[in-house]
Amino acid sequence: ATAEVMALSTINIPNTLSGTRIALVPVLLSLAHYQLEYWFLWLLALSLLTDAADGYLARKLNQISALGAKLDSWGDFFTYGAMVLGLIWLWPGIYQREALFLYTGMLCYLVPTVMGLLKFRELPSYHTWAAKTSAVLMAPAYFYMVLSGESFMFRLVVLFDIWVAVEAVFITAILNRNRDNVPTVFHAREMMRRQGARLRERRAQLREKITGKKSTDDSHPAE
Repeated sequence: ATAEVMALSTINIPNTLSGTRIALVPVLLSLAHYQLEYWFLWLLALSLLTDAADGYLARKLNQISALGAKLDSWGDFFTYGAMVLGLIWLWPGIYQREALFLYTGMLCYLVPTVMGLLKFRELPSYHTWAAKTSAVLMAPAYFYMVLSGESFMFRLVVLFDIWVAVEAVFITAILNRNRDNVPTVFHAREMMRRQGARLRERRAQLREKITGKKSTDDSHPAE
């Protein structure tokens, strides 16, 4: 019965949407490879909509889970990779012009990700408020850039991503284990403060038990 409950808890609408987003990545890459620009953009828009919907539905339906957070992080990783390759294959002129900002954005994603993998041995899934803001802004910035050729919005989002990366690095440095859904670096500090307070409280309780036991033993000397 427990296994059935666990299975049902992992198969839900938000996790299905995240899994669908990951499954769409090979299709996106195929469309970009065969120069099907129109279909690439439509499928990418659908993929990004699932990204917006899965988090909302997880909160709305009370189906937030560690697996869901990890699927969302992997979905982001592969989808952003497909967006980069799509830019290279479909719009090489824009790619060459924006290479500096593009690689800066990639570093902003890779540096905190690698740091999290090295420290926690798993992909970090903090989903900070700053990272969510960046994701919301990046989608229209990408579409506006490839459709109009104007890249000022894309560049602004990349510059904002520098703060997103710095905050994620600080969160990784502060935490002693990987945690899902850490809104800001201040929340990470508060988590560690509360953890330290609970630990001190447990130690105090343990000392009281030990001290109380010794006192009880001392009050009944052997005859």
